[in-house]
This record gives sequence, C-alpha cells and structure tokens, in this order.
Amino acid sequence: MIIKRAETSDAKEILKLQKLAYRSEGKICDDFTIAPLVQTLEELKGEFNDKIFLKAVLDEHIIGSVKAYQLDGTCYIKRLMVHPSYQNKGVGKELINRIEEMFPESRRFELYTGFKSLKNIDFYQKLGYKIFKSRKIDENIILVYLEKIVD
Repeated sequence: MIIKRAETSDAKEILKLQKLAYRSEGKICDDFTIAPLVQTLEELKGEFNDKIFLKAVLDEHIIGSVKAYQLDGTCYIKRLMVHPSYQNKGVGKELINRIEEMFPESRRFELYTGFKSLKNIDFYQKLGYKIFKSRKIDENIILVYLEKIVD
C-alpha cells in the first residue's frame, strides 16, 4: 500500500469509495441522506482547492482517503474512509498518521463522527483523540467531536 497526496483527477474514484464506505454510517444513523452519501462530484472537486487529500493505493486502486485543512493552528480532519474489504488492517491508522504529519505546525487536531459509531470513536481514542463536545444535527444524528492536542 502506498499513501500519497491525491489530485483532482482522483475525485471520481474517491467519491465512489466515499459512497461505499459511508453506507455503514448511513445505516447506523438510519439516514442515507448524510452529506458523504449525497455529495456530488463537482462539490468534491471544489474541495481540492482548499484541502489536502491523501489516498491509500493498493494494486492501482484507491482503498482509502482522508482530507484536512488548517485554520488558526487547528488541523480539521474530514472524511476518513477505508474500503470495507480493507478495514481493520491499519489503513485508517496510517492515513490519520500521515495527514497529521502534513500539518507539523498544528498543535491541535479535530475530527468528528456519529455518536452511534462506537467503533469509530474507539478507533480515534486509541490514536490519542479525546471527546470534547457533541452536537445534535437532527433526531437521528448527533455528532461527537474529538480532539488531539500536541505539545
């Protein structure tokens, strides 16, 4: 597996992976209209202008991706995703480690996941993230925000 920076030309394959990977999140919260499942290709391509995307590539296929940007000393990590066939094999951990390395000036990293996504919450906590708040989006969706402070 190779992890490297993704380019706009990867957007179509990343979006396909995103819609596959986030089905489980849609199922958990009983809502298949969550943003990752309804995002358009044009919307995703637009994000390449102000976010850094990484991709995990195996046998010339993107099996994982993550994106992030920095604002006021905080790196905001978004949409970590791994193809279901490659989950629990270290791909997500490596993507998080590498995206954190891309922002050496950040002293704080922040991300969120659904409150029912206990596996995700446990995964992030094992990587040093701590829950610091939650936010109710609607009747089915509550987001849990996690942060990691770097000395």
